[in-house]
This record gives sequence, C-alpha cells and structure tokens, in this order.
Amino acid sequence: MDIGSVSRTYDGRVALRFQCGFPYSPDEVWTVLTDPERLRYWFPACVVELAPGTPLEFGSSDDQDGRPGVPAGHATTGSVLVVRRGHVLEYLWDSEILHWEITPDGSGGCWLTLTHTTDDEDDALAHGAGWHAGFEVIEAQLEGRPIDWSPRDRVAELAEHYRRPSA
Repeated sequence: MDIGSVSRTYDGRVALRFQCGFPYSPDEVWTVLTDPERLRYWFPACVVELAPGTPLEFGSSDDQDGRPGVPAGHATTGSVLVVRRGHVLEYLWDSEILHWEITPDGSGGCWLTLTHTTDDEDDALAHGAGWHAGFEVIEAQLEGRPIDWSPRDRVAELAEHYRRPSA
C-alpha cells in the first residue's frame, strides 16, 4: 500500500488521506468498517448504532493489542456525523473528522478512501502509521486471513515512514 498523502483543506486544516482498492464488493468492505467484531482488531471505537448524532468513545485497554494509534488506557469522545450505508461513514473524533468513502470500481470491487482531517500536520503524520496498519488489517479480514500479528507492533514498524523529514 502506498503511504498516505497529506494536504491542506480549504480552511487551513490538514487532511491525511489513504486510498486502497479491494477486489471485494462495497457491502463486504462496509461490513469491515461497521461490524464491532471486526473493528475490535484495528479501530479504537466500537460503533453500536450507525446514526448521525450517536455518541462514540474512542480508546483501548491494556488487553486489546489491536486498535493501532491509540495508547492503551487513553479515551476520547466523538459522534457519528454521516451515514450513507455502503458508501459514506463519517465521525467526529474530538475535533478531528474521519471520513470513510467506498466507491465501486466498475469491476465488482471498490476503492476505500479514508480522509482524516486534523488541525496540525505533525498530528496528521502521527496518525499515519496507525491508519496504514489498520488498512493492512482490513485487507487481511477481507481475504479471510487471521490477524496473527500485533497491529500495535506494526504501527511501531511503520512510524519512521510517517515522520516529517528533517530540514
């Protein structure tokens, strides 16, 4: 997978964007983004109700080795902003926005795009390794492969690729 890209939004915020093509239907990819049993391996929130305004708590505990990008014991809040089943899922995470979009590719597969919008480039880059590792878990789940590695360890391996180059 290519490393995510960073750009500025119209209002000066920073958008970290990942896009990956999958040879699976949009419905199959949607399930990986919304099924609590699958989310527990890679995402720091369990979404129980997919409805705008639903409150969320993002965090992980010491016994959850998955959920890359969030330190064990750390918790923050947010809410569901947009739900268009099979197409768009958007959350507010503190002041950050996570926008997931699934686009059919015309051959039965689809593109999954995540845009993580935050206020600071260093913050965006700090999330890069976690999202990269999360996409690797998504790929394994879609392929039916077991998650027999530590997503948290994978984040540590990838972290160097998401650091701002020294001047």
